[in-house]
Amino acid sequence: MATATDKGFYGTGRRKEATARVWIRPGTGVVIINGRDINVYFGRETSKMVLNQPLDVLEQKGKIDIEVNVRGGGLSGQAGAIRHGLARALCNYNPDFRPSLKKAGFLTRDARAVERKKYGQPGARRRFQFSKR
Repeated sequence: MATATDKGFYGTGRRKEATARVWIRPGTGVVIINGRDINVYFGRETSKMVLNQPLDVLEQKGKIDIEVNVRGGGLSGQAGAIRHGLARALCNYNPDFRPSLKKAGFLTRDARAVERKKYGQPGARRRFQFSKR
């Protein structure tokens, strides 16, 4: 795990196909994602809620500035990746946060991903239509 840089404390998060690089530093609660404000980047409230969960658990909302570079996947996967990276960055920022984040499950990489398509069928689980006659 990386520690403090000139941009602040760093954490990498992943979810599905998305990868997020997260930098945090003490501030006023500004969240910038790929150069845009959180309200511009994420339209859904659920995505914003998922992203802020680690801050809510630690009661650090409004005390930390967050800068994120995220790529790959869809918006839901990106929100999960940012949450994972933010939790890791918060652990680098203050090691006392680790037990709370671990208990809430934010430090665990969610290994679920799309199941691969198999040969001889149209999808991962779907079969071609069966005709008896």
